[in-house]
Amino acid sequence: MRGHDQTSMGGIRETFLTTHWSLIENIQSGMDKDKALIGLLLNRYWKPVYCYLRRKGYDNEQAKDLTQSFFHEIVLNRDFIVRFDKAEGRFRSYLLHALKQFLIDKHRIESAQKRIPKDKLVPLDIVEPPELPQVVTKVGLEDCFNYVWKTELLDRTLSHVQACYFDQGMETHWYAFNDRVVQPILQGTEPPSLREICAKHNIDDEIKASNMIVTVKRRFQTLLKKNLRSTVISENDLKGEFKEIFIFFSKKAQD
Repeated sequence: MRGHDQTSMGGIRETFLTTHWSLIENIQSGMDKDKALIGLLLNRYWKPVYCYLRRKGYDNEQAKDLTQSFFHEIVLNRDFIVRFDKAEGRFRSYLLHALKQFLIDKHRIESAQKRIPKDKLVPLDIVEPPELPQVVTKVGLEDCFNYVWKTELLDRTLSHVQACYFDQGMETHWYAFNDRVVQPILQGTEPPSLREICAKHNIDDEIKASNMIVTVKRRFQTLLKKNLRSTVISENDLKGEFKEIFIFFSKKAQD
């Protein structure tokens, strides 16, 4: 979990699929003159793609180049949207399938950089390439991709919740929630008692501390659903993703 990150969540609008498809369609229609839209798309998905490629055996520079080429050659290609099977319901599943197909075509990989105009590239060196988490070196390629995607989603959501409470001058709400809920899950430890929370953060009583924690937890769940909603087709898919991400959140303590 990073520090007081200022993050943006939920995409352009709140309807299903708007985030991803509007971004891609607007990019293709020439509305992304300053590359802000492709930057947003990259920020949401480049790390899972990059880590998948590293886990597959490519070094840092190769993985960066291939990630760049994949987004330009495939994600910005109109056929990418046309081929999408909406019955799948998950954007990341469709993206991962496209990545696998992309890697099969060795000729395209070798010549991609020669065909992409330099002024069309969106550099990946604006962010620090992540170290591969130890756990992903022991799992399959697809599990690696999904692990990084889920980790990034949780980190982004928690960072935004933290920023919301800091901006409102309600830091104690965040610290109580973080100490009571987040850190015990991530570190695999027993949560501190409400009495300990009150003493540490100078909260009047345990009932007040409990209410503060519940308030932050509800906001976290709301923002997490908002993030997930932009990646699925229906409310049923959202429920499945929401359940899966919480199971994953709990299991991270065992990594």
